[in-house]
Amino acid sequence: MHYRTLLMYTEIGCFVACVCGWILICSTMPTEYWTYSEVASLVLTSSHYFSNLWKDCLSDSTGVSDCKEFPSLLALQTHIHLCRSLVITSIALGFFGSALALVGMKCTKLGGSETVNARITFAAGINYLLSGLCGMLAYSWYGHKVIAEFMDPNYKAKKFELGVALFVGWGGSALLLAGGLVYSVTAGNQACQSSSKTQEKSYQSRSSEAKQKSLYTHPPSPVPNRAKPKPKPEPEPKPSRPAKGFHSVDAYV
Repeated sequence: MHYRTLLMYTEIGCFVACVCGWILICSTMPTEYWTYSEVASLVLTSSHYFSNLWKDCLSDSTGVSDCKEFPSLLALQTHIHLCRSLVITSIALGFFGSALALVGMKCTKLGGSETVNARITFAAGINYLLSGLCGMLAYSWYGHKVIAEFMDPNYKAKKFELGVALFVGWGGSALLLAGGLVYSVTAGNQACQSSSKTQEKSYQSRSSEAKQKSLYTHPPSPVPNRAKPKPKPEPEPKPSRPAKGFHSVDAYV
């Protein structure tokens, strides 16, 4: 298989993986099960609590659930603010990475030359990497907070466990990191090779132009310019002879 075809299929696979990871991260925003806690109150009825970055919910065994949004934005804990900002940043970076990847991939032919396409694809890979890092940091921080509270024996408030949204977010972040890493390595290598080739071509064209100019220009003559010869004096006019049939006047005097 040709190297260009293999590279094109690699870019398509990375794009599909990164888009799937971005969709998974987006799906965790409205998901309510970031944390949950099940409490058995009676023999026949039980209730469990669950929450996410935006609200707390309560449901019972009958299927009735009641959710309440966080009453104050400034009264929230620090890790919730940071997780919100990191997840939103991850979604934004993943969107820009997808837009750049669509322009720079070889199967779309929208970027222009090979060097420009490689640079755009490299920028898309960097965006995907940053998106995956932001998502991984947000979900890991939130999960570490939940685990630390659950394992702390001195923590007297309600203890929660890890919800489904955290595992989905970890999977999406891993896909973004893997796809962005492959994008960055392949596109960066290609950009370096194409730039070196263009530099060699420009150097060869300049050297060939210089050789052609040296062939077509005549070298200066080693003989110095001699002085111009003096103009020859014009010959004196010859005396005019009398025409035949006429005699000079001085002959009869």
